[in-house]
Amino acid sequence: MTSSTQRSLAASAFAEAAPVFAALGDETRLRIVARLCRGGPASISRLTESVNVSRQAVTKHLSALEDAGLVRSDRTGRERIWELRTRRLAQARGYLEQISNQWDGTLQRLRAFVETEEQ
Repeated sequence: MTSSTQRSLAASAFAEAAPVFAALGDETRLRIVARLCRGGPASISRLTESVNVSRQAVTKHLSALEDAGLVRSDRTGRERIWELRTRRLAQARGYLEQISNQWDGTLQRLRAFVETEEQ
């Protein structure tokens, strides 16, 4: 695989991850995701209690999270029960680990360079 192909694949992967990070960049949405991680699937009523915002606001935030592929819902009677889609979170974690590994490698090379220059 050529380096330009690798760069193109990496750019595509990061473009796919961008909506996830954008959705998680909002404090209320992050609280909703944390609540779903801790407590499992929940209705809008229960989610509204845990984030202390209006039901309408929670609905909008859930829509943004759904668009990013982070949550999904199923109708149970008159309510929708929302649950986390862990695959997208796992992908986001993978991107963060990749970036972290790249930084670790860069810092190791810098350290080796500085130590070589000092000698």
